[in-house]
Amino acid sequence: QVQLVESGGGLVQAGGSLTLSCTASSRTISKYTMGWFRQAPGKEREFVAAHYGGSHRTDYLYSVEGRFGISRDDAQKTVYLHMDNLKPEDTAVYYCVGDSSGWGHKTRVNEYQFWGQGTQVTVSS
Repeated sequence: QVQLVESGGGLVQAGGSLTLSCTASSRTISKYTMGWFRQAPGKEREFVAAHYGGSHRTDYLYSVEGRFGISRDDAQKTVYLHMDNLKPEDTAVYYCVGDSSGWGHKTRVNEYQFWGQGTQVTVSS
């Protein structure tokens, strides 16, 4: 079982920036899909972003496109979520996710094998 550990969450004012990190315990993530989901209190867990290690494509939630960027350092087995121009609506627990298939269009919870424990992001107004 691959372990994913997130870090970098915290409190930030609206308009600010924050970068989340996620490090995997697997030998490699180079061919994996790696991504991020988030869940606000009382809300459904929703897809945020993914990078596909096989196709090299990315997907984003429409409401974060242009503000968030996903990147990865495969040598360090780490994936990042760079968040700019944060809004109060971005407040949520953010979860790092991974799947051994690096292909497809993976925007659903059940399409990912590996999940981190989550890191809290709070955006104040």
